[in-house]
Amino acid sequence: MEAELDELVQALRCLPGVGAKSARRMALHLLERDREGARRLSRAVDEAVARIGHCSVCRTLTSAETCSRCADPERDSRVVCVVESPGDVLAIESATDFGGRFHVLLGRLSPLDGIGPEELGLDRLEARLQAEGVEELILATNTSVEGEVTAHYLAEMAARHGIRTTRIAQGIPSGGELEYIDAGTLAHALSGRREY
Repeated sequence: MEAELDELVQALRCLPGVGAKSARRMALHLLERDREGARRLSRAVDEAVARIGHCSVCRTLTSAETCSRCADPERDSRVVCVVESPGDVLAIESATDFGGRFHVLLGRLSPLDGIGPEELGLDRLEARLQAEGVEELILATNTSVEGEVTAHYLAEMAARHGIRTTRIAQGIPSGGELEYIDAGTLAHALSGRREY
C-alpha cells in the first residue's frame, strides 16, 4: 500500500469503532468516489480542531469562551445536571426539555486507570456549587461501576454543601419486553421502582 494511503487509513482508525477494514473502505471511498467530500472533511476537521475548545463554566465543547447554554439567562442556574461527556449533553438536550445548566466531567472516576477527582476537575464543580446558588444536582453519569462510583462521590460532595441530589431514572426502556432485558438492568429497575 502506498505510504500516503496507509497514513490516511491509520488516521481514520482513530475514530471509535473503526477498525482496519472500515478505515480502508472509507479511505478508498474518499479517494475513488468523493474527493470533494474528502476535501470538505479535511477542512471541517481542521476548523473544528482549531476553533473548538471547552466552555470555561461547564466544560462542554464550544467555539466561544462560554457556551450558549451557560450564557443563556433563561436557563435555571439552580439546577445543574452532571454528565460524563459533551455527547451526554447533546443526548439530554435532544431528548428532553431540560432547562437547567450542565457540568461535564470529561470522564468518570476510575482509580485503576489513574482518574481521580483532580483529573475530572471536581474542584471546579465544587466551586460552582458554592458560588452559583445551586439547589439541585442531577447525577446523570452512566450506570457502569465507574459511573456509579462517580455518582456516589458527587452525592457526598453535594451533601456537604446541603444541596439536594437526584439520580436520573434507569431501567427498562420504553417499549422494552422484560424477557429480553439483561438481569442487571431488570434488577436495577425493580429496586428503583417508584409510586404509581
